[in-house]
Amino acid sequence: MAKDVLCEVNSCKYWGAGNKCNASSIYVVSHNKHASNSEETDCKTFEPKI
Repeated sequence: MAKDVLCEVNSCKYWGAGNKCNASSIYVVSHNKHASNSEETDCKTFEPKI
């Protein structure tokens, strides 16, 4: 498992200093049955900062 998860989405409530994701787990989904590039995936862990 990844030790550090980096994220540049500073509008997410899990975004932390040094572009680190502070979520306890990460959920990524594919738009297609077999994604072939990052544009075909989404991070479902994202929650907007309030």
